[in-house]
Amino acid sequence: MIEISNLSKAFTLHNQGAAVIPVMANANLHVRPGECVGLIGASGAGKSTLMRMVWGNYLAASGVIRVGGLDVAQAQPRQIIRLRRETLGYVSQFLRVVPRVPTIDVVAEPLRNLGVGEDQAQARAADLLARLNIPQRLWSLSPTTFSGGEQQRVNIARGFAHPYPALLLDEPTASLDAVNRSVVLALIEEAKARGAAILGIFHDEAARDQVCDRVVDVRAFTPKVAA
Repeated sequence: MIEISNLSKAFTLHNQGAAVIPVMANANLHVRPGECVGLIGASGAGKSTLMRMVWGNYLAASGVIRVGGLDVAQAQPRQIIRLRRETLGYVSQFLRVVPRVPTIDVVAEPLRNLGVGEDQAQARAADLLARLNIPQRLWSLSPTTFSGGEQQRVNIARGFAHPYPALLLDEPTASLDAVNRSVVLALIEEAKARGAAILGIFHDEAARDQVCDRVVDVRAFTPKVAA
């Protein structure tokens, strides 16, 4: 479902004389349906860079990033938008929403974008918000007013609203209490059981050990420096 082949990436520092900094070379990775693969490596090793390339926010210098048959590295913006709507979900560490939109509508939006009926979309959103212990009195409020932990749980609910065939998870259990951490891990296990291919960053080692089938050290993709 997620296939990465010979992927390379460099950043150009335009404010420093257009210096080119290679950050990844010849990266190869695959995630099968029903499998969760965790990315490991020290801070700055390239975990987030790799995730952002799969999501389509960063352009690859070369190589292939195939998600559900689409090569993200060569895809047009409209193709990436469709991929994100139908196939590839992403739970980031930060919730970015339009202010004043009620929380239940934020969570239901991915379903409405796919043509799911309003009642069904709202019911799914309500179920997830309840599972993630967001009080019902808050559902009609904008999540921009919530605490960091509450915003994170709303972000998780939104990411799991639609049964995406592939998921990117960026530290989904960070800063959660034990109860909500268990709920998130259960959602991940359920997604795997229905066949989702999951690529994630898990600094929570116990969570990684519980849900990841394999880990990949991104330091293996560090460009070799000529002597």
